Amino acid sequence: MAIAVALLSLALLAVATAWLRERHDATRLQRQLDTASEELQRLQQACARLAPAGVVDRLVADHVEEIGELPPQRKEVTALFADIVGYTAMSERLDAAVLARVLNGYFQRMSDAIHQHRGHVSTFLGDGILAYFGALQPNPWQSADAVRAALAMRAAIADYNRELARDGLPALGIGIGVHRGHGLAGLIGSRERMEYAFVGRTVNLAARVQSLTRTHGVDILVTDAVRNQLDPSFHLDAMPAERVKGIAEPVVTHAVRGRDATPGATPS
Repeated sequence: MAIAVALLSLALLAVATAWLRERHDATRLQRQLDTASEELQRLQQACARLAPAGVVDRLVADHVEEIGELPPQRKEVTALFADIVGYTAMSERLDAAVLARVLNGYFQRMSDAIHQHRGHVSTFLGDGILAYFGALQPNPWQSADAVRAALAMRAAIADYNRELARDGLPALGIGIGVHRGHGLAGLIGSRERMEYAFVGRTVNLAARVQSLTRTHGVDILVTDAVRNQLDPSFHLDAMPAERVKGIAEPVVTHAVRGRDATPGATPS
């Protein structure tokens, strides 16, 4: 009887030991899975700083192992180009650390306005910002979204200027150009560095239109291609046609004065 009890005790001990070992292994495996998941999330967040989140998500979802496996596409996109008026003079007056703080605050506020209206920032060019609407996913309201983003940028810079004034810093002015057209969207670059970009005449014309804001003394200009996509809630003033570098015909632009805050208005 004593032997049977001892054998039963040993068997129970063996079972308990095996169960504890399996539980320990399962706990260790769960920790490894949690760590791997956290590392993947950090990697996606890091990649999103170099490429739009939509591109990173597509790479992960499609199990793309090589960047070259993500094919470029021809798309109709609305490009927005913005920069600071009088940046060179300001950069010469401010201490480097103060200038960096002012620029970082500017870039953050402008980027927030763009993202809130379904756009994505492609790149920063000195004090300039290049953003696209409709490049990542189809967006029938891309031009209206871009102009709403420009108006939000106008409001954001006014709010930022009040903050700068409290710190005794000079106010910022911006010029924004918006144009819609076709081009090549995809990951472009060398083996060492690639970025999601939109290549074509559309981008060049958006930059040229932005430069015309100085000529016309306004802060937001759009082309006919954008104006034709807007509903009557947007208030526009036609500007005289102007010749710009690289474009054969004079460019007609429209200054954006504002937009009616009509509840339920649907962009066209």
